Amino acid sequence: MTKNNTQEIKEVLQNWPQIVKKYQAPNVKKAVIQILNSFLPFLALWVAMYFSLEVSYWLTLALGVLNAFFLVRIFIIQHDCGHQSFLKSRKVNNVIGQICSYFSMIPYKYWARSHNFHHAHNGQLETRDIGDLTTLTVEEYRELDKWGRLKYRIYRSPLIMFFIGPVYYLTIHNRIPSKSEIMKGWTKERKALWLNNLGLITIYISMGFLIGWKKFLLVQAPIIVFFGIIAIWFFYVQHQHEENYKQWKENWEYLLSAIRGSSYYKLPKVMMWLTGNIGFHHIHHLSSLIPNYNLEKCNKENPILEKYVNILTFRESIKCAFYKLWDEQSQRMITFREFYRMEQKLA
Repeated sequence: MTKNNTQEIKEVLQNWPQIVKKYQAPNVKKAVIQILNSFLPFLALWVAMYFSLEVSYWLTLALGVLNAFFLVRIFIIQHDCGHQSFLKSRKVNNVIGQICSYFSMIPYKYWARSHNFHHAHNGQLETRDIGDLTTLTVEEYRELDKWGRLKYRIYRSPLIMFFIGPVYYLTIHNRIPSKSEIMKGWTKERKALWLNNLGLITIYISMGFLIGWKKFLLVQAPIIVFFGIIAIWFFYVQHQHEENYKQWKENWEYLLSAIRGSSYYKLPKVMMWLTGNIGFHHIHHLSSLIPNYNLEKCNKENPILEKYVNILTFRESIKCAFYKLWDEQSQRMITFREFYRMEQKLA
């Protein structure tokens, strides 16, 4: 992204607060409908999965994939409640968000604060350890020894990033408070995390005794695993695309981090619905106060918001899996192959 492009974006979108303001008003009717068409299908499919165990476990797994998307919708409700955008009442948002967290396995208050931190610092190179995926710059990777490079390559491998990583994220990462210096003062959120752990353990033990541990885990585990994979993939695509935006704090700008540091994941309408419109991620980062059910309208009525954003189809998004390093010189994400080609030229 050139300086001219940067200046143009800032000039053309200087009135972005006025553009998004009208879409920030929560709608009770839309919120209630979303609760119903997310929770009821999820519960119905969960029951169907339970009975499908007597037919074929392949059928159970197929239903589990579909149900994982409804869990994504439930999580998007939790996500909006954490931003206090789903409904007007903070108290109601918190109650709904807490309920959602027992379905998603993602602690409500602790995760919400971490995620809000991500919104306030998206693309800042100093704060890549909170609410974000670890991404090294070319210079940082260059300075690593062989063991350091190997560890980073393993971490960024598809197996770890998109399969083992999501399971770790849901079962361990979100269950134990971070040791990050920034998060040490989060006393209330840490307490809420331990209470959420206790509540989740109670629910799982109760369900295990109620319907049997084997059947419960055969149904619940696939949903959680598929949900984790979907969630991590979407987050990855939304912030690891090639033409990106990452800067050190002294040069960082909020508008650019939203428009260039977040992608517009343009998927078929049914997929946008199943994922709670989170594909309109550039708009979401412009204003997290816009409820997910208003994002599509905001995008449709303001095509100017698409002019500078990175638009990705599913086919195009596959390329994102290969971007591993941030090149400060070219201001883009690059692959390991590109890095080693650069090294050979410098040698």
